[in-house]
Amino acid sequence: MSNSEPLYLGFDLSTQQLKALAVTSDLKVVYEAKFDFDADSEGFGIHKGVITNVEEHEVYAPVALWLQALDTVLERLKNKGIDFGRIRGISGAGQQHGSVYWSEAGEHALRGLDSSKSFASQLDHAFSHPFSPNWQDASTQTECDAFDAELGGEQQLADVTGSKAHHRFTGPQILRFQRKYPEAFKRTSRISLVSSFLASMLLGRIAPMDISDVCGMNLWDIKAGAYHERLMALASGSSNPSTLKQMLGSVHHDSATALGNVSSYLVRRYGFDSTCKIASFTGDNPATILALPLRPNDAIVSLGTSTTFLMSTQSYAPDPSTHFFNHPTTPGLYMFMLCYKNGGLAREQIRDHINAILPSMDHTHTRNVKSWNTFDQTVLSSPPLGQASTESDLMKLGLFFPRPEIVPNLPAGEWRYAYSPSTRTLKDHPEDWKKPHDDARAIVESQLLSLRLRSRALVSTDTASGTPPQPRRVYLVGGGSQNSAIAKVAGEVLGGEEGVWKLDVGQNACALGAAYKAVWTVERRDGESFEDLIGGRWKEGEFTQKVAEGYQRGVWERYGVALEGFEKMEGEVLRREGRAS
Repeated sequence: MSNSEPLYLGFDLSTQQLKALAVTSDLKVVYEAKFDFDADSEGFGIHKGVITNVEEHEVYAPVALWLQALDTVLERLKNKGIDFGRIRGISGAGQQHGSVYWSEAGEHALRGLDSSKSFASQLDHAFSHPFSPNWQDASTQTECDAFDAELGGEQQLADVTGSKAHHRFTGPQILRFQRKYPEAFKRTSRISLVSSFLASMLLGRIAPMDISDVCGMNLWDIKAGAYHERLMALASGSSNPSTLKQMLGSVHHDSATALGNVSSYLVRRYGFDSTCKIASFTGDNPATILALPLRPNDAIVSLGTSTTFLMSTQSYAPDPSTHFFNHPTTPGLYMFMLCYKNGGLAREQIRDHINAILPSMDHTHTRNVKSWNTFDQTVLSSPPLGQASTESDLMKLGLFFPRPEIVPNLPAGEWRYAYSPSTRTLKDHPEDWKKPHDDARAIVESQLLSLRLRSRALVSTDTASGTPPQPRRVYLVGGGSQNSAIAKVAGEVLGGEEGVWKLDVGQNACALGAAYKAVWTVERRDGESFEDLIGGRWKEGEFTQKVAEGYQRGVWERYGVALEGFEKMEGEVLRREGRAS
């Protein structure tokens, strides 16, 4: 690497850490630094990066903590020998939905920082409220009810904003903030999202919100490309809607253009080049799809403690159970997202039950209760949908929720059914269901069928191959991506014209996606898309590995038949639990 080769910096302000990494033009990571909020900070009274008020279901973070983190990360990069003068572009990602409340004094302070002092020492009075609500906050049920009702219901709100009302979304949070803290709201001059707050620190003035991250507020009319007047009036409460609009400021529509140059404070304090560009900062989930980089019709399935499903799609088909955002770089594309509370925990529960009562299949003659070997072999030795004969056997379908679920909205519990495709009927508590043996394949199929059910309107057909509508590729990430049995069933249920792939970009996906965005903003040619520039430089073999076949004719179609039964089962359970709409 030449000492004059340009570098690009990507930040990720998450719940528990601030991370930064620098990449070269060919996307090689050359510097990294991080600040762990619990381990590296003092005096904030946090646990896992946040403060929790159990009585009011509030979860929030001190903004001063983030200032301390930014100071420290920049110093750690400096101590590692980075030449800040080589950095040509910076972007970043922030935990979605959180809001930061600036005072008028804060705006002035940001523009006139003393380069001999840290951010934290100069901005302690820059905010009208010292805390930012975290995405785990659940204090806004009253406000969410009002948002869902304002346009006629959850579906109508989702049609406009991409999502129904959620506790963590910024619009309901702002409404509650001004109700609980009316004097602080009066002192508020500007409101930032976490992503635009971080961009502001590097830009030296309040940065506009990103066109993708703004969709996580329940305020932005995605199709109109503007704030929705009625929702803004609702969020404004007793204040004037025009005042709230001024607080939120403009939205940066063109992700290909920079917000401006790095602040003079950073030029003087750290030696940044004054021409270094600040690209727009986006949310953590949109940044994740930039780290791949994800192409249209590709899908990412994150198999962690919870399950998250991300797609880049040209289709806009909102539903109360899903999320749609503008794509963070590419006009005309949308980011589709599904979030489930029950993921790895549900699979682990069945794994542990199997390990407790079935013979060990790990050939070590010792029983490891956390081993996946017996679970995997049980899945692979069981026929799809539990049908030894596709002609006569019923399809075994189940729901397994150790925790209350949001997709669909159900309490914790387990439900098992048999479905007859010929009569299109369900049978509760089938006698031939062998627990926990049949649970192993059923839990994997259940989670994947839910993904297919809710994404089927978004996938397209490859006219050249003639395959049915399905993802081009299915990428697996997270702990479950190491499991070969899950990968095999993922290909059978979801398909994948080019197969199922394991994706591993380490623990820095959001910062990496942000750094790639900075590279693209600075180095793109006129009209060159993010996918074309980054895709042309991205070394796929370093990050991906094909782990299973995708579309398998006959098997994929059989799961298509099972979708009707799966949808009927969800509806039946919702009715039984009194959750049907």
